[in-house]
Amino acid sequence: MNALDIHEVLKYLPHRYPFLLIDRVLDWAKDESLTAIKNVTINEPFFQGHFPHHPVMPGVLIVEAMAQACAILSMKSMDAVPNDDSVYYFVGINKARFKRPVSPGDQLFFKVALKRRMKGIWQFETEAHVGEELAASAVLMCTYKGI
Repeated sequence: MNALDIHEVLKYLPHRYPFLLIDRVLDWAKDESLTAIKNVTINEPFFQGHFPHHPVMPGVLIVEAMAQACAILSMKSMDAVPNDDSVYYFVGINKARFKRPVSPGDQLFFKVALKRRMKGIWQFETEAHVGEELAASAVLMCTYKGI
């Protein structure tokens, strides 16, 4: 099993609080797939304004978390560690669907699978689950710029 704790995650993502949305990688396979988690807590800053009386994690942040999982898989697949001059950009989001709300106390499991890599564009099928329930899914396209 290829797990990464938060210290390893921080090596592969430039994001920091409050925008780091991956807590741990449970497993990954080079050029194939990655499974990661995020523990959703009431302390998240977006809950103060995103329905304070019924806190729900914004869908765009769930998609961002899936993209962060994709970025880690890309870096591991390239045997690369990004530096301060490198950037991993979204270039497309397709078929995004939200199936259930994500609330404080939930643990999100992200499953990302590399589907295609062509001319610097990486395409992934992504899913976010809470337990056995599908919370969100999307096809994400990203590119890496090692400036």
